[in-house]
Amino acid sequence: MREFVRRIDSGTPADRDRGIDALRAFAILGVVLGHWLVTALVVDSGSVRVGSPLRSMAELAPISWVFQALAVFFLVGGEVGAKSYASARARGATYRRWLGTRMLRLFRPVAAVLVVWSVLVVAMLAFGADPVTVRVLAKLVWSPLWFLLVFAMLTAATPLLARLHPLWPLAVVALADLVRLGLDGPGWTNSVNMVAGWLVPYCLGAAWARGDLRSRATGWTLLLGGAATAAALILWAGYPASMVGVPGARLSNLSPPTLAAVAFGLAQCGAALLLLDPLRRVLRRPAVWAAVALLNLSAMTIFLWHQTAMIMVTALGLLADEALLGLHTVPDTPDWLLARLAWLPVFALALLICWAAFRTYEHGRPRKNAREVFEGRSTQPETAGASKMSS
Repeated sequence: MREFVRRIDSGTPADRDRGIDALRAFAILGVVLGHWLVTALVVDSGSVRVGSPLRSMAELAPISWVFQALAVFFLVGGEVGAKSYASARARGATYRRWLGTRMLRLFRPVAAVLVVWSVLVVAMLAFGADPVTVRVLAKLVWSPLWFLLVFAMLTAATPLLARLHPLWPLAVVALADLVRLGLDGPGWTNSVNMVAGWLVPYCLGAAWARGDLRSRATGWTLLLGGAATAAALILWAGYPASMVGVPGARLSNLSPPTLAAVAFGLAQCGAALLLLDPLRRVLRRPAVWAAVALLNLSAMTIFLWHQTAMIMVTALGLLADEALLGLHTVPDTPDWLLARLAWLPVFALALLICWAAFRTYEHGRPRKNAREVFEGRSTQPETAGASKMSS
């Protein structure tokens, strides 16, 4: 193990920003753990439905503040996207080649998920499974893919967005919320915020790539200003406290992103910028860096298959004689939450199985050594590794 860690550390180029990889790793873990903690598959009258402890235990809303870290994804994606496009242009690569390679590497692992679950859906229906249950399970796996679609759109528009000030999409989000929520406007405003809401941190990332977010004062401004704005909107404007959707709730902060979610995302971006230097110091330790590097190399596989892992464990649990607490029961008591925490290692083991089966769709051809992996991802952004980094 020491030799393996040493190879990863020595194979990493000296100019690689390890802090950015750490931010991406934290965001990945936040998404996975957040979904596993607040998503329950409840067995009820022969069918399965989705429940959430946030519905009956509103005091758990701060869980979503910790684990809903999509803004950090788009912050890092904007920074990496702007730098990689500038680097590609400097070497004479065309926009078409740059974008084509990134999209191919981004969506190849997605195709594996779609094919596998399409076959599963057909098989379950053919063998007489409850259609409601099949729809619930498929939606649970496929619905997170909206994130990748939005990310792909913003990536494709990187040359146009590279110098767009974040205040412009922020103003669009505020106006869309005013029309949609204050004036009972048309439903198409949802689509506006689905793009504009994540365009704010993406543009921040592009500004970061230009060197505009280097001061700690900027980080504190984003953190305190974003947190204060989000708190004011929750306390006095009627926005939900939860930063994720809650089944049965009147309004979701995430579908589409509301002004409160975007403000909270700005606070997360500020915290990320402030944590960057401490993270870089910690990541000088080879063992810590090895863990972060490996997580980043499998980021897409983890993101795409973590819901499947939870479904696998839940389905196997049905072999028991009775509903298992924290797995099949209604998430309405603190005991459920404690039991769910105990199930997390089992979910992780199932995810490890999925990773072993499908990681090749993310990695592509095998790399010869650690240095080839990291140099391919840092100095040649239009190669496979760079696309994985941006995703």
